[in-house]
Amino acid sequence: MNERSERGVTAGLPGRLGRAAALSLLAGTVGGAAVLAGEAFVARHRRYAEPELGLALRATIGRADAAPLRLVLLGDSSALGVGVDRLEDTIGGQLANLLAEGPTGRRVHLSSVGVSGSRSTDLATQVARALLGERPDVALILIGANDATGLRRPADASAYLAAAVHRLREARVEVVVGTCPDLGAVRAIAPPLRQLVGWSGRRMARAQTTAVLEAGGAVVDLATETGPVFRADAGTLCHDGFHPSADGYRVWAHALLPAVAAAAAVASRR
Repeated sequence: MNERSERGVTAGLPGRLGRAAALSLLAGTVGGAAVLAGEAFVARHRRYAEPELGLALRATIGRADAAPLRLVLLGDSSALGVGVDRLEDTIGGQLANLLAEGPTGRRVHLSSVGVSGSRSTDLATQVARALLGERPDVALILIGANDATGLRRPADASAYLAAAVHRLREARVEVVVGTCPDLGAVRAIAPPLRQLVGWSGRRMARAQTTAVLEAGGAVVDLATETGPVFRADAGTLCHDGFHPSADGYRVWAHALLPAVAAAAAVASRR
């Protein structure tokens, strides 16, 4: 090879390497997108736990002579206890039993207006239902997972949540919000899609925290408080690998209890 040819080969090498790198990146991107699309299809078409129609949405738990507490749950499937088939195993039932325990326990009048599959945009209707009849003392909102898995913008979703909290606070209801749980712990979604929705969930939880505090509510970061337990113990999820089991709801209930009890104490002083 003569000198001119060598110079030509050498001069063209960076361009060929750049094109090869670009093609490799494109192939990797397309391949990665195909994997994510396939996993999303599988995740959407899995058989998930359904709401148990036999579960009472209203119950009274605690001693007849104890101070009353009206607790209402709003939000998505977790507010209904999807994944379990007994009232005492739902998040509401477990919280009510914890609040009713001990000599200073409360007589909890429990209700839920949550709807499975709800997103933050659905909270306005639930707030209206929660405020019908006797005003609740404490509202517990569990929302965000469906916003995050749908890759909704955190700022938009948290704005709807803030509006719901503000409306309840204006009605003199104490509000506790359990932010988006650790979606990186669910087993119904395979990696790398699981990592993507986990990232989306963390972004959602951060936006929710800011919005709720500014609206006057209290926040429990469920991902931080309970995520490690869910990641370590598959038994915290029900048979569908997505919704909590009775053990999972128990973990959430203990994480939420201090904030809900504090809100109940404030309500009782009014």
